[in-house]
Amino acid sequence: MLPSPRSSTRSTERDSRKRHRRARGAGCRSPSSAEYVRSMTARLPALSLAASPGRRARTIELAKDIEARGFPGVYCPSFGDAMGLCLSIAQATTTLEVGTSIQPIYLQHPMALATSASYLHEIAEGRFRLGVGVTHGPVIERLGVDTGKPLSDMRDYVRAMRGAGEHMGGLPPVVLATLRDKMVGLSVEIGDGAVWANGSLSRMGHSVGLVPAARRAEGFFIGNMIPTVIDDDLAAARARNRKTLRGYVALPNYRHYWIDAGYEAEMHAAKAAIEAGDTDALTAAMSDAWLDDCTLSGPADRVRDGVDAWFDAGVTPIVVPSSTSGGQAKAVAEIFDTFV
Repeated sequence: MLPSPRSSTRSTERDSRKRHRRARGAGCRSPSSAEYVRSMTARLPALSLAASPGRRARTIELAKDIEARGFPGVYCPSFGDAMGLCLSIAQATTTLEVGTSIQPIYLQHPMALATSASYLHEIAEGRFRLGVGVTHGPVIERLGVDTGKPLSDMRDYVRAMRGAGEHMGGLPPVVLATLRDKMVGLSVEIGDGAVWANGSLSRMGHSVGLVPAARRAEGFFIGNMIPTVIDDDLAAARARNRKTLRGYVALPNYRHYWIDAGYEAEMHAAKAAIEAGDTDALTAAMSDAWLDDCTLSGPADRVRDGVDAWFDAGVTPIVVPSSTSGGQAKAVAEIFDTFV
């Protein structure tokens, strides 16, 4: 029998009080009454978290803090050891969802990744999602590997990985890094979810529509990694996000995606600026309209509204926090202040 709305509310309140007690026990700042009410009503995003050399242990403590404050998940990007970070976070937490977003398929043999993923799946007790992707051209060049076409490479890799996983106790949900329509279609065909990075909100209705409603009802994961800067100075926040996205604008596949999203003028201007080596022209090509469609910038209320818009679009927002005045820890603290 399903719980009544009232009993469900009481359970949610108890869970929230427990989280805040754990946060205080861990030495975190105790939320004010206003913050407590806000955390009870806000839809909390997942967070992207990376571990840089010399700060790995502190990153695990930060993940524990994220869990204690009630955020639903942490997703680890491809730079560094994403699988290792997910394992450490899974062992240090009890309710937090963890996932790679993403693990590049060209870094290791599919059997090797299946072995690690199966182990992590068991240790995390079902809280782990394995996000895999073909990564970007410059990364592939640095790796010095020979590749085929992205769609066929991904299909073959996932097939081999699933085959190996059958003999290892099973795999976690496999989420494909997606951008344009064909990869979305492949994620529906062979995967358990799709995750974008820097997707455009205005395009997401089209993209989500490519996932059959039946798959979504079954729990097919749909997420987007969203560069996020919280600052009362909107221009400063936008400038920080422009810096983050400059490298993505240089990638042809991203420019083609954003042209599909309606930013043809911006992308043609960006391409011309890159070819001319004109950084000022490149910055000018990255319009506010385009930037606000694929990032979150500005004061706390504006960012909260942006997160709600992504939820309303049927997408799990995974905020990728940056700060105008510090590193990852400062940026995550600004997320805490905004949401809990």
